[in-house]
Amino acid sequence: MIPSRQPNGLWWGLLGVAAFSFTVPFTKVAVAGFSPLFIGSARAVMAAALAVLALSLTRQRLPRGVQWRRLVVVAGGIVVGFPLLTSFALTTAPATHGAVVIALLPAATATAAVLRAQERPPAAFWAATAGGALAAMIFAFTQSGGFGQLHWADLLFLGAVVAAAVGYAEGGLLARELGAWQTVSWALVLASPLMVFLTALSAAHQPPSGTKAQWAALAYLGVVSMFLGFFAWYRGLAIGPMAQVSQTQLIQPVLSICWAGLLLGETLGWTTVIGGLAVILCAGAAVRVRLSPPPVTQKP
Repeated sequence: MIPSRQPNGLWWGLLGVAAFSFTVPFTKVAVAGFSPLFIGSARAVMAAALAVLALSLTRQRLPRGVQWRRLVVVAGGIVVGFPLLTSFALTTAPATHGAVVIALLPAATATAAVLRAQERPPAAFWAATAGGALAAMIFAFTQSGGFGQLHWADLLFLGAVVAAAVGYAEGGLLARELGAWQTVSWALVLASPLMVFLTALSAAHQPPSGTKAQWAALAYLGVVSMFLGFFAWYRGLAIGPMAQVSQTQLIQPVLSICWAGLLLGETLGWTTVIGGLAVILCAGAAVRVRLSPPPVTQKP
């Protein structure tokens, strides 16, 4: 009897999600000792060094032609955009606040994939996606002191969601050609000259002088959040079933909120709980609608 592959894929997916769930809380720890520019760029430099080592040891072939341009999109989204935008946003916003807004990511990624692949999902998909975006915006407005007073950190979080969604969608398509972890690694390598420059620039302007805990948090962001976490996540997707494994990402904001409360001592108010649940439920509905097979049309 051949054992089922589903549990293995789900466990790898959950491991990747668990690794990513510490990203927002640990970024909040790091911004207390380092500049946001240093955090966003230095973590990419650390991950790029590991990527170069992995690509060299396994002798991966170079991307070709248009693949390089597509890697620019991936790098711009997940290597440059998301880390830098979240780092700057978390200089003022609590980690729990960021986790709620970033809970839009699964639905945003599904939307980017739909647009990129020119799919035509049912109206329920767009309704669920719009509902999630509206819930996140209402949460952001209420936390910022009322409607008309959206904080600049919320705009950065929303920008980070868009950047990551585009990077994930393009990376998911490109991974079919280059391989999963290879796509992330090449994106890191491609962005490394810019990120090395930004790291040196930020260090010269504000020499890093964090505590041991802050350096440890930064190391986690570079080694796990930007590199090893993708190994588990993409391995889970590869083993599958992909539709089920991909939905494990919906528990990431729940875990991030819990870690922020346990590790950072942030208070979980009722608006955070309700806002987080609303965004997660809408994101889950959007993902489920997109992953559902289209109805079979019976020919007369």
